[in-house]
Amino acid sequence: MNEHVSASRFEVLLEARTLYTQKELAERLDYNRKQISRWEKRELDIPLAVVPALQRIIDAHSVAPAGSAEFTFIDLFAGIGGIRLGFESVGGRCVFTSEWDPYAQKTYRRNFGEDHLIAGDITQIDATDVPDHDVLLAGFPCQPFSLAGVSKKNALGRPHGFECTTQGTLFFDCQRIIAEKQPKAFLLENVKNLVSHDKGNTFRVIMEVLQKQLGYTVRPMVVDGRRFVPQHRQRILLVGFKKDVGFDWERLLATFPEVASGPKLKSILHSEDGKEEDKDQGRYLLPNGKVQPKYVLTDRLWAYLQGYAEKHRAAGNGFGCSVVGPEETSRTLSARYYKDGSEILIFRGKGKNPRRLTPRECARLMGYPESFEIPVSDMRAYKQFGNSVVVPLMEAVARGMKPGIMQLVDAGTRQSAKENA
Repeated sequence: MNEHVSASRFEVLLEARTLYTQKELAERLDYNRKQISRWEKRELDIPLAVVPALQRIIDAHSVAPAGSAEFTFIDLFAGIGGIRLGFESVGGRCVFTSEWDPYAQKTYRRNFGEDHLIAGDITQIDATDVPDHDVLLAGFPCQPFSLAGVSKKNALGRPHGFECTTQGTLFFDCQRIIAEKQPKAFLLENVKNLVSHDKGNTFRVIMEVLQKQLGYTVRPMVVDGRRFVPQHRQRILLVGFKKDVGFDWERLLATFPEVASGPKLKSILHSEDGKEEDKDQGRYLLPNGKVQPKYVLTDRLWAYLQGYAEKHRAAGNGFGCSVVGPEETSRTLSARYYKDGSEILIFRGKGKNPRRLTPRECARLMGYPESFEIPVSDMRAYKQFGNSVVVPLMEAVARGMKPGIMQLVDAGTRQSAKENA
């Protein structure tokens, strides 16, 4: 089959799926959900005869309902949807999600719809198959790449340039989708160390690609989530706009809570007084409201962690497990938390072994709402929250970006109207 025709059919299906669930589409097309699912996974070609029916379904939805989204966005390297929550809170609508991990997909679907379309490995998705969108969101993993080798390739007559320097890294997938779809804005999130990674080479290439090749106005900033949650969590956020819309980090940061006045751990810990409503049906709490004993460190593990910390202190390494109380702020929650919980251990009283956070407390530590469901094992949950974002920070950044987004959305609408006049 002609690849372009096949891709066009897939685009129409994707657009229809942003409007209706699999079940709703199945009813309208007189197909079963399983068949539609196989089209989405590209296990079966979409029959040509279905395309007009899909287009009619899309056209019938052209009259936007009250309270419809003000802008659209895509969610790449989506994890469990923390960035999405932030941008939905200011009126955005997600039209495409990509996440390769099946356990993260499970959590994402449980909270955003069991039949929510999630594309898997983004490296296998053609940029032309991604729906048009106003904003691209991506918490892409950091991978090494540099400008080294370009001069050598030039001497050998081989292709080089920005695509060459980023090919094979996951940032390249952000780059190629931005190049193809030309969103009005983007938000890229990564660890603070991205700035110094590979002696600054990685960050330099990223900024050159975004600004010089793709032509965006980019404003990077390292922000501490401690302003919103009781956790020291510094992340770099790269805000980009197709045109300079006056976005200013200093002005936005001035609206954020002060780091010194940020919340303390008592705001996210189980009360253990029997008054907390157990929304997780006994998974983390005993009937009397106390945290399940399985989260308390065993004598053996506690002795090992103390001995390991002492050994490193004696060597001047400064490594140690961190025991914190309700009036304190924690270290950064990491994806390895499930191993021993050493970076955040909760004080339980003198002479008592400390405990790990429960996954529900981890959700709170990242700013997820109480309604957020955790359908995976504790190990998977710890990994997912450790890899996630501080949700209220994403909400605050989304609010700061929205005026610029809407400025460009409105300008695009006026331009389209002028061209169609």
